[in-house]
Amino acid sequence: MAETQRRSALYALEPLIKRWPTVRKPEGHVSFKTKLLWTTVCLLLYFMLSNIPLFGVSQNQLDIFANFRAILAGQSGTLMHLGIGPIVTGSIVMQLFTGAKIIKLDLTKEEDKSIYQGAQKIMVLLFIFIEAIPQVYGFLNPDERLVSQVGSFNARSVVVAQLALGAIVVFLMDELISKWGIGSGISLFIAAGVSQNLFQGSLSFQHAGTGLAFDPVSNPPVGTIPMVFYVFLNRDVSSLVHSGGFEQMFIGGNAFPNPIIAFLGTVMIFLFVVYAEATRIELPLAHGKVRGARGRYPLRLIYASNIPVILMGALLANVNIFSLLLWQHPTFSQIPVIGHSWWVGTYETGSGSTSPVAGGAWYLTAFRGLNDWFLPLFDPRYAASVHGHVWWQILIKVSLFLGLFVGGSIMFAKFWVETTNMGPHDVAKQIGKSGMQIPGFRQDPRILQKVLERYIPTLTVIGGATVGALAAFADMIGTVGQASGTGLLLCVGIFMRMYEQIAKEQAMEMHPMLRGFFGAE
Repeated sequence: MAETQRRSALYALEPLIKRWPTVRKPEGHVSFKTKLLWTTVCLLLYFMLSNIPLFGVSQNQLDIFANFRAILAGQSGTLMHLGIGPIVTGSIVMQLFTGAKIIKLDLTKEEDKSIYQGAQKIMVLLFIFIEAIPQVYGFLNPDERLVSQVGSFNARSVVVAQLALGAIVVFLMDELISKWGIGSGISLFIAAGVSQNLFQGSLSFQHAGTGLAFDPVSNPPVGTIPMVFYVFLNRDVSSLVHSGGFEQMFIGGNAFPNPIIAFLGTVMIFLFVVYAEATRIELPLAHGKVRGARGRYPLRLIYASNIPVILMGALLANVNIFSLLLWQHPTFSQIPVIGHSWWVGTYETGSGSTSPVAGGAWYLTAFRGLNDWFLPLFDPRYAASVHGHVWWQILIKVSLFLGLFVGGSIMFAKFWVETTNMGPHDVAKQIGKSGMQIPGFRQDPRILQKVLERYIPTLTVIGGATVGALAAFADMIGTVGQASGTGLLLCVGIFMRMYEQIAKEQAMEMHPMLRGFFGAE
């Protein structure tokens, strides 16, 4: 017991971790058809749960996750209300504690890694209730009829139970996909939600003002492409030039939520991400025993994938959420010093908006297009978009947001590589087990590890900085469908990785010897 305590206090949770509900790992190889089946089933179940409304919730509610739906893969007022928020938040906390040596675990050891993963599951469950309870007691109010029938406490408990159930199902589906499916469940759910937003923002014929007739000035179609055709067919050139028609179409406004500049920015970011994802360093390999058997091990520019952006986006989302709770929640707003304090974050009371208008939270909030920073610097007509902040405050926000997003993405990229068997030591061991070696070097994992140490740490930093800068830049330009720059970046990267993962699974299905090389056995 003394040895256990000396290694890590988390070993005290080992009895609970061993009894914790989990998805069983496959004992042997899982066929490609089986993986595809489970992935499809989970995706369909996700869409079903996203369309099941919460029982007993009032129509008058405030969605504190409204600005982060693309990252959290949730749908407001449904069983997927929390989305993947508790999962990524629990992961963030565990990575920060491990990186800061608060939790003393050596993740290169299988036993310590098992304890780490088990403790992370418990952390996820805690954050499910940490995120659910404050909402139900401040923003996601139960219906008055339900309260009159069962009482206030029981009514709120019913809503909390539904939120917890949806979040637990998402967590189990993510684990099911990671073990029996293709790719990551978190990534798949994010891509599904963002794709839906992008499709609606680009091609939707629905008009912005519900219950009103189409109007080329005040109520055009929501989708960018239908909006352009509709406005050009129904307005003359003179009105477009002299009445601000072109300005609204390109820059946007209340009646033009998906302007042309946002559509062009979406396409540009899409192409750039495709290029960045395809950029890689290929390490030449040869089989130590089979003469003529050669191959290449690709080391991507975006080595840590898009996970750092997910974690960074979720971290900023939690900052905004808790600052909103401190500003107007009946209980949290009474906390001394930080409760209802302008420097933490100021919000417009009664407006239904979840975006801060001043304070620290405003400086950490993602941009939503050029209206939020660029145009107010040069045109006083757009001053309302920045809530009265002057030019130097806008520049501070731009610098702080870019620096924090890029720096945070680099930090999370390092943590992710260290905790997911992507470091030089684990990759060298994986290549060594397959019988491959670098031509001209002895077949020794230590030598291979030294070669990989020249590339992987550098690629981790460059890749983390790249995805962070791309996500922040996309937010600053704007995207269609309110997908956010982070959501767009994630969606493109996820689909590219999914395509390559499917190709790899098919290759292993046709050539079983490749399973050892890819670490599938």
